[in-house]
Amino acid sequence: MAERRNVRSRERNEERGEELDERVVDIARVAKVIKGGRRFAFRTTIVVGDNRGRVGLGVGKSRAVPDAIRKATEQARKNLKSVHLSGTTIPHEVIAEYGGARVMLKPASPGTGVIAGGGVRAVLEAAGVRDILTKSLGSANVLNVVNATLLALRQLKNPETEAAHRRKEPQEVSPFWTRTRSKKNG
Repeated sequence: MAERRNVRSRERNEERGEELDERVVDIARVAKVIKGGRRFAFRTTIVVGDNRGRVGLGVGKSRAVPDAIRKATEQARKNLKSVHLSGTTIPHEVIAEYGGARVMLKPASPGTGVIAGGGVRAVLEAAGVRDILTKSLGSANVLNVVNATLLALRQLKNPETEAAHRRKEPQEVSPFWTRTRSKKNG
């Protein structure tokens, strides 16, 4: 029954023409020690996004790389989550930790580009962020860095909702380059 539902939802996604950006972030060879020695497998980390504020992560493990990629892609498509964006950047600065990895994301003015490396860049581009400054602190483990980036993106708040919560105008909580200047007499 569940298999039939998965087939139907996949068919619906294909009918809608949902084009998702898939990026292979990491392929690692992992070993399991058994009686006769070591058994090797491949762990793949894949990020999937629609470039419009939805992004997901999938991790797949198999003895063959194509199978691991397929498993990770299916998992990433199931794990798609929406994130709040402010135009081509993020609404505010955020720092997130996952395991030993810390990731800092800062909004940037239009034209800056994605200043990020490795897994952080893959996640941000798949999410649809075009202008951002980042810094990866702590562990360089790709899987933890990607998870920290996703955690940071999920911490982002909608500027309009946050402004209402603070009883301020939305322009007061948005980045300075999006604010319109008010003309003062004198």
